[in-house]
Parts: sequence; structure tokens; C-alpha cells
Amino acid sequence: MKDGKHVILYLDDDQDMLDAVRMLLEANGYEMVEAHSAEEGLRVYKETNPDFLLVDLMMEEVDAGTTFAREVTMLGNTAPVFLLSSVGDSLDGNTNYQDLKLDGVFQKPVHPKTLLSILKKKLG
Repeated sequence: MKDGKHVILYLDDDQDMLDAVRMLLEANGYEMVEAHSAEEGLRVYKETNPDFLLVDLMMEEVDAGTTFAREVTMLGNTAPVFLLSSVGDSLDGNTNYQDLKLDGVFQKPVHPKTLLSILKKKLG
């Protein structure tokens, strides 16, 4: 938390998606920090210790999102990690979240009510 607000780290190489999600989160009382790559995401993660992680599957590499999730787990991450993917629905039915160190998968673009509902459920 920062200044009484839960901090959400969102990794995505699409600035339009980052901007849209930032507007939604900040309008609903969350603080958002962003990163454009898995490498930058690790740096921001270490600096901010976020309460929730939202990670695009495909950034600089096809599996950058899942690689990032595994790396933060090795760092001792306990915050929920959700993957965003344009193949979210099909990935959702064929994926073992524990193997990927994920708490769930959202279809991209994520529906605002769905995201806010999950945040409330996971963060209180």
C-alpha cells in the first residue's frame, strides 16, 4: 500500500492499454505503477512491492508474462498475479495456474467490472 491505496503493477507494452487501465484503477481508489517489459517490471516490482500484479502475456517475447510471473515468485512474491491475454478464454481452460505461478487469466481487453470485482475480492 502507498498512502492508504493498494498498489497495482501493470506490465504491458501497449501504452493505450496502460492508460485505459490506469484511468479505471485511479478512478476507483487504486494506485497504478507500470512497466513496458518483463525486465522493467522486475525493477518496478522491487521498487514498489505491489499488492496485485496484472501482466500481459506477450510483450517483448511470446511468453514474457509467464516468465515474469515465475521470476517474481522466486523473489518471494505473495501478491496475486493475473495474466492478460488476447487468447485468455482458451488459455483459461487449458492452463494450470500453479505451474505458471498465476492466480488467474483475463481475456484482453479485460472488462472493467470484472477487473474491479477481482481486485475487491483479492485485496478487500
